[in-house]
Amino acid sequence: MKAARYIIQLLLLVIIVALSYFIYTGVMKPINFDKEQVVRYDKVIQRLKDIRSAQVAYRSVYGKYSGSFDTLITFVELDSFPVLYAEGSLDDSLAVSKNLVIRDTIYVLVRDSIFPSTYPIDSLRYVPFAPSGTQFEIGAGTIMTASKVEVHVFVATALNFDILNGMDRQLIVNLNDLKDFPGLKVGDLEEANNNAGNWE
Repeated sequence: MKAARYIIQLLLLVIIVALSYFIYTGVMKPINFDKEQVVRYDKVIQRLKDIRSAQVAYRSVYGKYSGSFDTLITFVELDSFPVLYAEGSLDDSLAVSKNLVIRDTIYVLVRDSIFPSTYPIDSLRYVPFAPSGTQFEIGAGTIMTASKVEVHVFVATALNFDILNGMDRQLIVNLNDLKDFPGLKVGDLEEANNNAGNWE
């Protein structure tokens, strides 16, 4: 009789431990998902900001945005900005009369201007945490505003299914249902949004 009671108590203890484990993992699953999502989003957002910096630099030189990562990366690696070098003030009439005012254009490498020297420029196109080789979708063009002004625009996007690769697919599907765009993007091809990201 005592042996049967001990067996029943042991079985109940095992059931209690198993139920506790399932309750704990059930509660922690979305919490851990949220923490990992924040880490991944932060990394992707930084890469999108880097793409935006490169696009703004490209536009300052060529007057438009690039719709190609090959062109954009080549520009960052090899091209340069014209920068006006000034010594002295044109408001100082004495300096002007003695030719002490110097104005010249110098060229500064784009890469040195907008990224640290150790920045892996070739990785600019790739979505962090996504399957190997997954690239941001990029596009560029022009749109006409309501006030009939032609505006140059660009967009770079990454989908949640790529950003959150390997994580709980049901939670990703639920996340996609909550957003206008199922992922992260900077810029827009349909409206002039001042190159804003959808996280801003």
